[in-house]
Amino acid sequence: MKSHCNKLLLVSLSAVALLALAVVPDRAEAAEGKAKVKVLYHVDGKDPDVAKYALALINKHIEAEGGPDNIDVELVVHGPALALFEKDKMDPEMTKRFEQVIEKGVHAEMCQVSMKAFGKTLDNLAKGFVATLHPVAVKRIADLQQQGYLYIKP
Repeated sequence: MKSHCNKLLLVSLSAVALLALAVVPDRAEAAEGKAKVKVLYHVDGKDPDVAKYALALINKHIEAEGGPDNIDVELVVHGPALALFEKDKMDPEMTKRFEQVIEKGVHAEMCQVSMKAFGKTLDNLAKGFVATLHPVAVKRIADLQQQGYLYIKP
């Protein structure tokens, strides 16, 4: 009986160890930094200083993670913030910061509903924007969070 209990204990411990290995990420992969950080930046207000700050934070975040290869950044813009990204009305500092993040691989999305509400198209906006995957920006934001994106709203 004692031998049977020892075998059962050994089998149980082995099963627990295998389950633990399945849950722990590959240490080599983690050490090499292959797992990208996924971050969502959300801009929806009409304050240009907040939008500029958000773009500066994105640049600093990319640098802090060791460059664009280590981070996946989604920028979702909607509502009154749309006006801040109209290419013919952007101030030079905003334009420069936006171009920098786009060059570093940031995926910038503009809300489809906001574009319709303000009578604008992607052609009216700074080069680099695409329409949100879902027409409603808040739905897109929720979807990204479900996909593991960390939410940041400056």
